Amino acid sequence: MKPKSKEFTNLEIAELLRDVAASYQLQNKEINKFKIIAYERAATAIEHASSELKDLWDEGKLKDVPGIGEAIAEHLDELFRTGHVKHFEELMKDYPKIVFRLLKIQGIGPKTAYKLVSEGAITKEVKEELREVEEKPTRHLLPYATERATEVITWLKKITDVKRVDPLGSLRRKTSTIGDIDIAVATDRPDMVINHFVNFPKIQKIIEKGAKTASILLPGDVRVDLMVQSSESYGSLLQHFTGSKHHNIALRELALKKGFSLSEYGLKQLKTKNEKLKTFKTEEELFNFLGFEYIPPELREDVGELESKLPKLVEKSDINADLHIHSDFDIETSHDLGISSMEEIIKEANTLNYKYLTFTEHNPSRSKHSEKEIVEILKMKREKVEQLNYSGVMNSGHRVQKVFNSLEIDILPDGSCPIPSEGFDYLDFALVSIHSSFNLSKDQMTQRVIKALSWHPKALIFAHPTTRKLNEREGVELDWPEIFDFCLKNNKWLEINADPMRLDLPDFLVRDAVKAGVKLTLGTDAHDKEMLKNMIYGVSVARRGWCEKKNVVNCLSLSEFEKLLKEVINK
Repeated sequence: MKPKSKEFTNLEIAELLRDVAASYQLQNKEINKFKIIAYERAATAIEHASSELKDLWDEGKLKDVPGIGEAIAEHLDELFRTGHVKHFEELMKDYPKIVFRLLKIQGIGPKTAYKLVSEGAITKEVKEELREVEEKPTRHLLPYATERATEVITWLKKITDVKRVDPLGSLRRKTSTIGDIDIAVATDRPDMVINHFVNFPKIQKIIEKGAKTASILLPGDVRVDLMVQSSESYGSLLQHFTGSKHHNIALRELALKKGFSLSEYGLKQLKTKNEKLKTFKTEEELFNFLGFEYIPPELREDVGELESKLPKLVEKSDINADLHIHSDFDIETSHDLGISSMEEIIKEANTLNYKYLTFTEHNPSRSKHSEKEIVEILKMKREKVEQLNYSGVMNSGHRVQKVFNSLEIDILPDGSCPIPSEGFDYLDFALVSIHSSFNLSKDQMTQRVIKALSWHPKALIFAHPTTRKLNEREGVELDWPEIFDFCLKNNKWLEINADPMRLDLPDFLVRDAVKAGVKLTLGTDAHDKEMLKNMIYGVSVARRGWCEKKNVVNCLSLSEFEKLLKEVINK
């Protein structure tokens, strides 16, 4: 039997592993290259994990997390058992702690941080930026918050007094990051539900407990607030605590114009002696009473949903392909390889009902290969994809009918692409993306992107366009009207990246792209077969951006996609 583990949150562990990677980089970046990649990959995987790593350790399932190999698993086992790792301490002992704290600031890497500390060159501005970063409230990635909420909801459903239970607020609207988790319950026995809620097995402490509300704190500084209400007025509660502040204000103003006061309990008619409250069991009933069709939670942001005809939002079931996947097929990439084989990915994609896939490994490293060598490497990958398509891997029993050969190509600072023109001959199409030089001016960055998309007719998709990493890095500045105009006129597509750390394009830019008529693609940016399941989060962004099926390229059937691909490349 394992001893009781020390308490570490996923974010704390991910930060520790990144500090280890930074230490290896300071020691010798070239010699420790693969160790650096391993620890950074493990850190990213842990940030992506929807379950607490401590829970997985308790269950003996640490190695189930993609990116956690034998060695790292052993170190994490020591961490949970003892509260520290001797190897990590030995590795980091020569570097002041402030070095690792500085890594939280965007644009400061290990070498820069060490130089600032060793030369005593930490300015007042740097100190202020570090303070702001460290004091910024923690917001949880959407999958993590979803999993925590699901655990609590599952617990609540164990008692028959719970008639219905739903998430509320930003979680129900599927925003990219979540603060506190709010949950609503319909019940005729609020006391029983409240008592059951505060006895949730994973609770750290009870923050408050009242007659109809309660709050608890879970590991990872996750606060969960519960509200209970009778079934008769549950629809009013859902409506009131789902929409954004501005949506609710706008709806209340419209209710007032119709002679009603709107609250979480229902509608009360004004200027009448009739004090009876009109209640609603469902949101549909409430919206219909006020003269609206049902407004999906994702749209309740006061961006026109109360004045416009609502779109028929895209559904996860509409998605026929994942257009951004990294396999472990080693083409000596400029960035990290995937973990899963192409065959493993195809097998997983079959379970997701996809009809086609695209393998988009990073381009071969230009610094380590000649143009001739790069072409030969791409030719080799092409042969692998052709083998998959014609050797029976996609047989009649598979839902996946075809895989496409693509590449995620770095957009260099000057807008060029590190792939010779001949290399494109072996690709069906390509994604282009920014992975460096994030601080160029808006005009410079815009022209950089346009030049890259103009590099070759097969440079078709601008991937994770803002480059943002949630809770870590802000996006770059681009002239979006100019980008939209260019894409529309030149048949280029913008990606909604479903990686939970990116969710990029952001939803507000998706709305603008849809209005401009720009085609969008969805891709998970998966580096492991399990990450294919993140597509649902990309769909959430698409829905928040008012996307319909017609706006998303990979809602097309295989034959429709092939036809469109041929048209836009040969145009």
